[in-house]
Amino acid sequence: MSDMRKIKIASQDEKAAEAPPEAESAAEAPTPEGDAAAAGLEAKEKELKETHDRLLRTMAEFENYKKRMAREMDEFRKYANQSLLREMLSIVDHIELALQAAGPAGSQKGIADGLSLTLKELTRILEKFNVTPVEAAGKPFNPEVHEAILREPSEGLPENAVVREMQKGYMINGRLLRPALVVVAAPPSAAPAEGDPTR
Repeated sequence: MSDMRKIKIASQDEKAAEAPPEAESAAEAPTPEGDAAAAGLEAKEKELKETHDRLLRTMAEFENYKKRMAREMDEFRKYANQSLLREMLSIVDHIELALQAAGPAGSQKGIADGLSLTLKELTRILEKFNVTPVEAAGKPFNPEVHEAILREPSEGLPENAVVREMQKGYMINGRLLRPALVVVAAPPSAAPAEGDPTR
């Protein structure tokens, strides 16, 4: 190879080495196809994120639903026997009345003892199902658990206190099963004023 030819090849290599950087960057510049691919990838990522958020919300809603169903089943189990137990309360009432009528004396003592045992057993069954009596006598009147059937003047009790209980009230698991029927204290009658025709 001649020296001239070697010089030409060397000068072409130098020119190639000294090629402006614009040529390289032009090769790396984004093309319309690349822009479309990037936009498509971004849209897919956004869609994936939305789907993930929806899935998380659905899972949270399902967990809330399961908890609500568990609470409702628990409520159902606690109060499923409510109507049966309410009916049983009338038996308790009748036994209590029979005990009051029988009294402790004479030949009636055997009947009174039998009724006492029956009442005790019924009370035990009610307690087993979390049925408890409402406190009434001497307590302030509470319309949430008491039902007033009479008002009666009373010296020893403040106004609106329960004078006596006509029928016991009962709760089941802290919920009212039957209100207590009560007589409520009224203020003592005021003395008639001077010249009052009713005097």
